[in-house]
Amino acid sequence: MTRTTTSDHALAAFRGLAIGDALGMPTQSMSLGEIREDHGRITGFVDAGPRQRIAHGMPAASITDDTEQAVLVARLLVEGDGRLDPTRFAEALIDWERGMAAKGSLDLLGPSTKTAVQRILDGVPASEAGSTGTTNGAAMRITPVGITTTADDLDALVDAVQDASRVTHDTGLGIGGAAAIAAAVSAGIDGASRAEALDVAVAAARIGERRGHWIAGASIADKTAWAREWLPTVPSSDRIAAIDGVIGTSVASQESVVAALALVSLDLDPWETLCTAASIGGDTDTIAAMAGAVLGAVHGAGAWSPETVDQVESVNDIRFADVVTPLLQLRASRVERVDRARTASSTS
Repeated sequence: MTRTTTSDHALAAFRGLAIGDALGMPTQSMSLGEIREDHGRITGFVDAGPRQRIAHGMPAASITDDTEQAVLVARLLVEGDGRLDPTRFAEALIDWERGMAAKGSLDLLGPSTKTAVQRILDGVPASEAGSTGTTNGAAMRITPVGITTTADDLDALVDAVQDASRVTHDTGLGIGGAAAIAAAVSAGIDGASRAEALDVAVAAARIGERRGHWIAGASIADKTAWAREWLPTVPSSDRIAAIDGVIGTSVASQESVVAALALVSLDLDPWETLCTAASIGGDTDTIAAMAGAVLGAVHGAGAWSPETVDQVESVNDIRFADVVTPLLQLRASRVERVDRARTASSTS
């Protein structure tokens, strides 16, 4: 792919993350029944409703912690020349939550991240704090790693994912889920189709599941491989209930990450896919954000309408090109280093 095409796909990935996040904002942590009563089926950006506790009062198209923490990871990757320093990341997460709390927001750190941050505050080294984190917090904010790291060497990509996850989610489940999303994003940026990106996601999850601390839980790789074959066979009218009842939509990585990738496997219009993700109950903002990142990476600029992008950027006062451009510079630098190493190896 040309550098311009790569840039378009990387930018669409980050925009897709934010668009999915904003679509799921008003329905996050609500049951399928509550969503139906308050909103029906999500078909576009809407304000947080009366039963939305976490994002109470937030206007349509507002992003949540998923996008905000992805932007934080992006900034720290650039600051660290491609590496996420564990101590610096822990400090940044603590500062982020304190800032949110000071504003009176309930959109705070997730359970695994919260536990890790508390352990750090209690004196546990940042490099050891994430030994129990199994939820989707690492996966929801991993898109910048997928942008900076190519997927042609999955072991190296999973190394980068583990470095970015270690502070909060240094478990096989946490790393496996994050590796699946990062790999699918990276593969899409380099021209993979949906099916090819899902193949890479499963392969990366299988590597990631063998990293970090072992915690009991279903294999994300195996569940994704099964779900991508099963969900398309479910009648379209029954798919939301099937995801909710069979795959699961909780913050557990082996539910929400699998749900996001299963939705990608349906090969529907990207916007329709994210609206479906925002309608299924549970951790809707994160599921839609992860699916949006993968779909943006695969489909590029054509995935999202200019009006949709403008609305999200305007409401949240952010320009995603400013976030993505330095990440692509890191990706190019990595590629150049690998090429030089291969050339040196072949001539030695």
